[in-house]
Formats: sequence, structure tokens, C-alpha cells
Amino acid sequence: MAEIEDFGELTSCEASIEMLRKAAEEGQETAFDRVAQQKGCAFGEAGSCCRICAMGPCRINPKKPDESRGVCGATMDTIVARNFARMIAGGSSAHSDHGRAVAETLIMAAKGETADYEVKDRIKLLEVAADLGVEVGDRDINDIALEVGERCLAMFGQQEGELALAQRAPEPRKEIWRKLGVFPRGIDREVVEMMHRTSIGVDQDYENILLQGTRCALADGWGGSMIGTELQDILFGTPTPLESKVNLGVLKEDEVNIVVHGHEPLLSEMIVLAASLPEMLEKARAAGAKGINLAGICCTANEVLTRHGVPIAGNVLQQELAILTGAVEAMIVDVQCVYQGIGQIASCFHTDIITTSPRAKMPHAKHIEFHEDHALETAKKIVSEAIDNFKNRGKVQIPSNTESLIAGFNHEYINYMLGGRYRASYRPLNDAVIDGRIRGVVGVVGCNNPRVKHDDIHTRVVRELIANGCLVLMTGCAAQSVAKAGLMLPEVAREICPQGLWEVCEAVGIPPVLHCGSCVDNSRILIAATAMVHEGGLGDDISDLPAAGCAPEWMSEKAIAIGQYFVTSGVYTVFGVKWPTLGSKAVTDLLFEKYKDLYKNCWDYEPDPEKMVGKILNVIDNKREALGISAKRERVLFDMAMRRELEV
Repeated sequence: MAEIEDFGELTSCEASIEMLRKAAEEGQETAFDRVAQQKGCAFGEAGSCCRICAMGPCRINPKKPDESRGVCGATMDTIVARNFARMIAGGSSAHSDHGRAVAETLIMAAKGETADYEVKDRIKLLEVAADLGVEVGDRDINDIALEVGERCLAMFGQQEGELALAQRAPEPRKEIWRKLGVFPRGIDREVVEMMHRTSIGVDQDYENILLQGTRCALADGWGGSMIGTELQDILFGTPTPLESKVNLGVLKEDEVNIVVHGHEPLLSEMIVLAASLPEMLEKARAAGAKGINLAGICCTANEVLTRHGVPIAGNVLQQELAILTGAVEAMIVDVQCVYQGIGQIASCFHTDIITTSPRAKMPHAKHIEFHEDHALETAKKIVSEAIDNFKNRGKVQIPSNTESLIAGFNHEYINYMLGGRYRASYRPLNDAVIDGRIRGVVGVVGCNNPRVKHDDIHTRVVRELIANGCLVLMTGCAAQSVAKAGLMLPEVAREICPQGLWEVCEAVGIPPVLHCGSCVDNSRILIAATAMVHEGGLGDDISDLPAAGCAPEWMSEKAIAIGQYFVTSGVYTVFGVKWPTLGSKAVTDLLFEKYKDLYKNCWDYEPDPEKMVGKILNVIDNKREALGISAKRERVLFDMAMRRELEV
């Protein structure tokens, strides 16, 4: 267990510090403890350990890469490329399987096979239908939805041709993909081929392996993830900005607390509905509670936040800490980023962990399987069980910490807020960039990783970016970190940003940091970048934009897949914490240097937050100089007093 005086070294979040202190006092183990127990493996961190057949595991010393090979003769370059490519495949399969589930649900709704889902955004449906070549005319809305759903589902098994949604990319970008032979065909096909190529004795050329890695990642970003985002908007409504709260203090001592956690909103949408039903509220009052309080963890939190204003209890590293409050009746989980450790902690409290997906079961949990054909019925059962558990509460300790935020931004709303209903346009945004009011646009995304100080790097990077005139777009747990620091409020612009950026923010009525949704919603950033290109004045391709991406605290395979599709779509992307190809100079040089020629932008790695910001600003300024729209400017640096203000 960490010493009490060390908790401030683990996280910059005061609510999390309070819960870690409680865990230490009660002998409870969390991810913050386990990371200290797991010593780093030099071979694994360098990507130089191969376990894909039973002749191994084979390990190549990163310090002496030319002195040994795997049993099959595989070199360091081959092993590192295979491991990196398999991370891309794993991450792509996670987000794409999410998209498949949404497509299947849209089809069910259109056929009338479930009464619990319907088309809520008809305009979005018609827009997607147009992109897919679906005839609209005077057809019934459900007929259109059915064909859209079927065409999206068909993209998963598509064997040849080019993915339809990838046609949204700028023409110069598509030509690069065609020239390199990486234009994605079918979503599942690219994942399967990636796994085949990296199995024993197949593809042994690191550059060829990573060409398929690109095609696999693009199938996620411009395929599976984009399908998930677009069809969720059709089914549940496209988000618009709203105000809510974030951090553990959103839990309530006098209400039934239900926390939804995971990634797929098919379930959480129904939980929101069930928890608002008069019969459920009456049952809660009969149990002695004043009502039912919903809160979210991780990306499910972002989904129900942006559409319903449901408050966020915390990001991925706070899932165990929420249970430690003793106030959570049920934590309802589906897929992805769910720690097995929550089951162990919950067994020491009254909290029920309820798994709902046949793809994801775990010890110390109840399983109530969720199926879309009787979704609301299942949601009501889950909410009812949570209410029944209220009487079993013991001592409660809820941190008081909360912060307000504005969330729910997306391509459609950015277009609207800049031009209004009748003249929606990206022209004002492009003009603000051209005039220098906005220095550049940066996507800051990704997870939390307990190998670095929780929330700290995200907050430091974003605060310094907006202090240097960059508009920041955020998704996932990274967005939640920054929201807890109060940086997603409009008044922050005048306090921190240079005059040009805060004038834009005040004129439009937005914060300088825009919450754009869950990690699957990174596809929204791709669409926004493409819209900026189409608007004109900032080059002919995404790679020309004064823009960049970063994942300061990443940990998931999904982050690698996201990074790969951003880089190969033309966005300079820098990751923090650690980098998984450093065992091979050739592979790392390919990603960090040769990609500049292949894709007109590249990967980068920088664990130091100040240096990360410096690299991003340098790239943005070089893009501006190439476009002929500005001279380089001085960078704003923080003194110690400013840094102390970063504490959450």
C-alpha cells in the first residue's frame, strides 16, 4: 500500500486522493497499488518479446538487437512490427464490434423487432443515407433506416472494393491510400488479415506488416468507429451542448446510486429511461431513498452525459474508487476498460457488479444478460435490483469534489454554432485559424494510465495548449480529466487564453476545450478535420491543416488503433507514457520519420508534458508557415504559481 503522504504523487484529483487514503486505511487494493507491484518488463516495453507460437516465448535484448533471433529466425524488426500490428488489430476489433452492435440494433428497430429503440434523428439518417447512396425519395423512414443499417452491417463482411464511409475523406488523402494499397476493404477482413499476416511464418517484412496495420486501423476509424458514432446519433439523437457535473461528488447519500460503466450506450440508454419511470421512483422512495441517481464511469459516462446530462462519477482509474465510497448500489458494466478488480472491492461492500454482455463476464458479479429485443424490460430488472440493494448500505463516505462542464460538441453543432441554422459553415473557424486568432486545433484523447500521475499530464498539456492559442477537442477519459480541472467552461477562455482565442470563444459562446464524446467518437474529429479542408483556405488535405493529436496517458490497444488511423489520415500524433516499438530502430524510424513521406505526417513519442506541447506547437507553426498564414510566435510557459493552479 502507498504511504498516505504519497497519494498526491499518484493523482492530482483531490476526490481520488481521499478515496485512496480510505483504501489504505481499510486495506483495500486498487489499480494504484497493483501497478507498483508489477515491475516493468524491458522486453515487453520494447515490443521485443514474441509469444505467437509454442517454440517461444522468444525475447531479443533491446540493447543488443542484432545478436539474437527468435527460434523461427524472426528478427527484432519483425517481432516488434508484429506486436504493434496486433495491438492495432485488437483495438480496431474492439471499436468495430461496438459499431456492429449498433448497426444490428438499427436494423431491429427498423424492422419493428424491438419496441424500445427508434429513429430519433431523421436528419442525420438522411445525411448518412446520402453518403451511402441510399435512395430517399418519399420512402418510409423505417425503410430508409433498414437499408442504411444493412449497408453498414455489410461493411463488416465486405471482401473487395472500398469502404463507403471512407469516401468522405479528402480526395488527396484517398489517393495516398490507393497508391499505397491501404484503402480499407471490409472491416472484419482487415482485422482477420492482420492476425493472419502476423502469425508464425507469414509476413516477415516489417514495412509490409505495417501497411496492413494501416489498412486495419483505417477500417476502424473510417469504418467501425464511424458506423458506431453515426448510427448511435440516429438511434439516440445527435448530442448538443449541455451542462453537467463531474467527479465522485456527484454520488448522493440519500438516493439510490446506479453507475453505468463501459462503452456501448445500447444498454445505458435504457437504464436512463428505466430509472426515470414513475414506478421505479416510487419503489426507490418506498425503500427509504429520495430518488434514483444515475452517474457514469469511462466512455459510457460520456455517452449518457452528452445526450442526457447524466453526471460523470469519474474516469477509468476511478471505477474502484467509486465503489470505495460505499454509496453505489449497482455498477452496471458492458464491455471494455472494466477492471476485474472492481469485483474484488465490491465483495467487501454492498455494491452489486452487474455484467450484461455475453462477451464479458467476470468473478464476483451478477450476470443479467442484455438483449436488444427486450431492452427496457432488462433495464427495469437491473434498476429494480439496485433499489432492493439500498437497504444493505453500510457507512458512506462521498468526496465533496465536483466541477461543472459543458459537453456535447460534434461536427454538426460546430457547423451550426459558427454559422447559424440557415448559413451553417466552417468558414468562421477557418478564417479564425487563417487570421491567427486560433493558432491551431489539437485533439487530446485517450485513457488514464497509473504508471503516470493520474489526470496530471492531461491537464498540464491542455492548459498549456489553450494558453498558447490552440482550440482543443477531447474525447474519452482524457476529457473527463480536464473537465475535473474546470477547463470545459466558457469563462476559462478569458482567464487563460490569448486574446484572439478568447474573443472567438466569447463570440460563439464555447469553452476553449470542447468535449466531443466517447473514444469511439474520435471519428467526429476526422469528420471535422475533413470539413475544414472542404471549406478551403487551409490546404487540400488533412495533413495541411495546423492541427495535431495526442494521447498523453494512453494505455489501451484501442489508443494505438486510433493513433494509427489519425496518422495515416494525415494528423501528426504524439503519445506519452511509453512507446511499444523502441526495441526496433527500423520500425520506430518508419513510424516517426518515413511516415512523413508516406502519409505527410507521422507518429511521435514524448512522455514529458512540456516537451509534448512544444512538439505540437512546433508542428502547428510549421504548418502555418507552409500555408503562408503566420510567422512563428513565442510560446507561453507556466511559472510555478501557474502550475500549482493545475491541481484538480
